[in-house]
Amino acid sequence: MGDILVGTCSWTDRALVGSGWYPAGRRDAEGRLRHYAEQFPVVEADSAYYALPSERNSRLWAERTPDGFVFDVKAFSLLTGHPTRGAVMPPGLPPDARDPDVLDEVWVRFTAGVAPLREAGRLGSVLFQFPPWFRPGTRAETFLADTARRTHGWPVAVEFRHPQWWREDQAGRTRALLARHGMAAVAVDMTQTLPSSIPPVTPVTSPRLSVVRFHGRSPAWGSGSKEDRFRHTYDGAELGEWTPRLLDLAGQVERLHVLFNNCCADAAVRAAETMTRLLGPAATGPAAAGSVGARTGDRGPVTTGRTGASAGR
Repeated sequence: MGDILVGTCSWTDRALVGSGWYPAGRRDAEGRLRHYAEQFPVVEADSAYYALPSERNSRLWAERTPDGFVFDVKAFSLLTGHPTRGAVMPPGLPPDARDPDVLDEVWVRFTAGVAPLREAGRLGSVLFQFPPWFRPGTRAETFLADTARRTHGWPVAVEFRHPQWWREDQAGRTRALLARHGMAAVAVDMTQTLPSSIPPVTPVTSPRLSVVRFHGRSPAWGSGSKEDRFRHTYDGAELGEWTPRLLDLAGQVERLHVLFNNCCADAAVRAAETMTRLLGPAATGPAAAGSVGARTGDRGPVTTGRTGASAGR
C-alpha cells in the first residue's frame, strides 16, 4: 500500500491564523510553517495560484520543514486559463495567456520559483486546477498536451471544475487522456446538489500519485463569499464514508495526498486530524504518530514522517 499523506490546502489562510490554532510564539511566518509541519506531512501552497512563486520563498519553505514533508504547489492562474490581475504579473508583462512570449516567460518564472522544492525533494505535486469553463474537447486536449510538455518530469495533478469530465459518458476518455500524459487525477468531495457539482469519482491515472481534495459540502459553492462557499465542518460520519475509498486508492498508487479545503477558521486542520485518526496506521507523518500515541496512552515525542477562494481555491 502506498503512503497516505493528510494535510490542508493552506497553512497561511487568514481565518486559520486568526482561529488560535497556532500557539503563542509561533505565529510569525517561520513559526507557523514549522508548527504546521510538526502536525502534518503535506500542505498545499495555494499562494502560487495568486502570484508567481519566488525561489527565495521556496528555499525557505524547504529549510523550515523536516525531511519527508512535501508541498503541493498550485499552478499560477495564468497557466490554467483563469483571469489574472495585471498587478501580480512581472513588470512589463501583460496578463495575456494568448501572447506566446508572455506565456513562455511566465512558465520560465514559475519553473524557477518551484526549483528549490524540486531540488530538495519537497515538491509533492504541481496542481493544475482548471476553471469551470474548461470543458472536454480538442482545445482542452491541446492545452493539456502543452502543459504536459512544459512539466515533463514533474509530479502533476489535475483538478477539473467542469462536471462533464467525470460523467459516465466521458470518464473513460478523461482517464485515458490524463494517463497518457502521466498526470494524476484529483478526486473531490463537495456538495452534490448543484448542476456544477463534480461527481465523487476516484479515478487513478498515474501509478505514482493520487490526490483527493475535500472542499466541504456548502450549497453556496460557486456563489457568495469565500466563507459561504467553503463553510463546512466535516463530521466523523462524513469522513468515515471516505476511509475505505482512500485505502483503496492507496492500494493502487505509491502516494496518496488527502487535502482539506474547507478553510473557515480551523475547520480544515480539525478535519485533517480526524481523518488521520480514522485512517490509523495507514496514514503517514507526525499527526499519524501522534494519533497512535493517543490511542495507546503514549504521550511521548511525535516523530516525523517518512521521506518520501476566489475561483482558484
